Amino acid sequence: MPATRTHFSRIGVVCIPVSDQDRSLDFYVGKLGLEKRSDVPFGGQYRWVEVAPAGKETGIAIVPPPPGSPTGGMQTGIALNTDDIDAVHADLKAQGVDVDAEVSRMGDGVPPLFWLRDPDENVLMVVEVEG
Repeated sequence: MPATRTHFSRIGVVCIPVSDQDRSLDFYVGKLGLEKRSDVPFGGQYRWVEVAPAGKETGIAIVPPPPGSPTGGMQTGIALNTDDIDAVHADLKAQGVDVDAEVSRMGDGVPPLFWLRDPDENVLMVVEVEG
């Protein structure tokens, strides 16, 4: 089997199309505690808004959808990591974030996790990791 080359050095950003960038920015920063990395105009009428965990490299861009594409209800595939899932779940629930009713504990090999939904009902997963 021939050796493969890696052409990529990192995952830079993941985009989530949203219907209201200001509302989404309030959610991702105010409720989830991410930091705003950028909020700049681009392409005339658009804004590039990016958030990320403080001090971490990979971010989430909350952007308008391409013309003719819908927003909301996306399974984003994004997993947010925490070292205290019960505290995060309780905090988000207390803030009124749409989270699963309880943390899912599936047993050996599967870390505790739950799902949450942003204001556009895009789904993100929260997973407990050590350290």
